[in-house]
Parts: sequence; structure tokens; C-alpha cells
Amino acid sequence: MTNNYRYIIFYKPYGVLSQFTKDTPTRSTLKDYIQVPDVYAVGRLDWDSEGLLLLTNHGQLQHRLSHPRFEHERTYWVQVERIPDPVALGKLQAGVEIQNYRTRQASVKILLEEPSLPDRDPPIRFRKNVPTAWLEITLTEGKNRQVRRMTAAVGFPTLRLVRVSIAHLQLDGLQPGQWRDLNPNELKLLHDLAFVRK
Repeated sequence: MTNNYRYIIFYKPYGVLSQFTKDTPTRSTLKDYIQVPDVYAVGRLDWDSEGLLLLTNHGQLQHRLSHPRFEHERTYWVQVERIPDPVALGKLQAGVEIQNYRTRQASVKILLEEPSLPDRDPPIRFRKNVPTAWLEITLTEGKNRQVRRMTAAVGFPTLRLVRVSIAHLQLDGLQPGQWRDLNPNELKLLHDLAFVRK
């Protein structure tokens, strides 16, 4: 592990693109928050999703963590419209068909209390007569807009989506828009995940 590499955890706010180049004048990018040269996101979070984004300038590690074969866990807190029933939860856990693809098995549970998260700006649309629920969903794959497509496929559209962990990495007190370098223990576990585990 050389000191020339940077490994950053960023709490991506809602409405920020997971890239440094601007493709529209109205949307923020990572460049508005992170002034570290030559780092790039490992994977991505959609502009309308929030939470943990890992960035590095270590190309080989970025490639390995992004490759589907490595199957590292990503955990999301997902606010959905209405309260999913056991049948819907079972389908999410077993895998659902989205765009001619069947998702892998996932860990899915209803959170009994609303998670403690910073307010979203802008807030989700609120409908007085429609209840919402929070799910914790852990995937080992990262297809485009996968969580949103999964919950929609079982009839419970996603209202808010926050990634809270990637493997062992967690937001740990960061607020939206803040970032920090990985600590030595996090970095060792990350290297073990990418280069030691098969």
C-alpha cells in the first residue's frame, strides 16, 4: 500500500452526480465538494440517491471492486410508498425480474423505526393518506437503478434511497457533502476484500 494512493468516503447528497464533469448546468457534481485531483468513484450512486460513495486513484482496486465477480455487500436504507407485505419482501429476497434480468438473492427487512438521517433537500413528496415504510436492503451486485427497479417491480415505489455501507465501510458521522480519508484499519480490510478474497 503506497502513500501515493488516496481512498475517500464521501456522503453524497441528493441531486449530485457521481462524476466530476458537468453535463448539465443545473446539477452539482463531485467537483463541487471534493478538491482532490485524479480520484474517481468506485461504482456510482444515481443523482437522486444519497449516501456512501467510495473514491480512489488506485485503478486496480477500483476495477476489482467494480467487477461483478467480487460480490461485496452494499447496504441501503430505502423509504418506499405503502407497507410491503411478506409476499413482496419474499420476492425481493429471492430475486425479481427487472429488464430481462433476475436479481440475485438479497437481504431485505423492514426497519421497525425510521432511521436517523439528515433531512433531504428537497424533501420527498408526502401524501397524507399513503403510509411509507423503511427497508434495509443488502445487495451483492449493483445494476443501474437496481433498488428502485426492484421495489417498483413488487409494487412499492422507492421515495428515498440512502446507501449506508459498502462492505465494512460506513458513513460514521459524516453529514451530506462531507468526506474523509479511510483510516488504516478500513484500508487494510478494503485491500483484503479486493486482493486477498477470491
